[in-house]
Amino acid sequence: MSEKTENPSNSLDMLKWLIVIGLLGGVVAGNYMYEEFSVLYRALAAVVLVAIAGLIAASTVKGSTFITFAKDAKTEVRKVVWPTRQEAVQTTGIVLVAVFIVGILLWILDGIIVRIVSFITGLGI
Repeated sequence: MSEKTENPSNSLDMLKWLIVIGLLGGVVAGNYMYEEFSVLYRALAAVVLVAIAGLIAASTVKGSTFITFAKDAKTEVRKVVWPTRQEAVQTTGIVLVAVFIVGILLWILDGIIVRIVSFITGLGI
């Protein structure tokens, strides 16, 4: 019996995550505090700080696991067989017709139920 155990993150990872949170909080606070500066400069500073935070987060155990997952997902998306334009149009048409038919059936059923309830209660709705 084998159980997959997750590698415990070390204390350095905790410090890295605190730095990441601090950087992202600094972006928000700095954008608010330095309103008098040009939006361009604030945006460039935000992009740089977010990129630095991303690089620090990627160097953690969970960050590297996420990067591996993203690469695997990209590989799987390449394997997907996408429908042709004709198949997509035909499928959309079938769905629209089915929705229309179900809508009509529900409208008829609602009308019948309203008439039955009106007959039972004596309220001429």
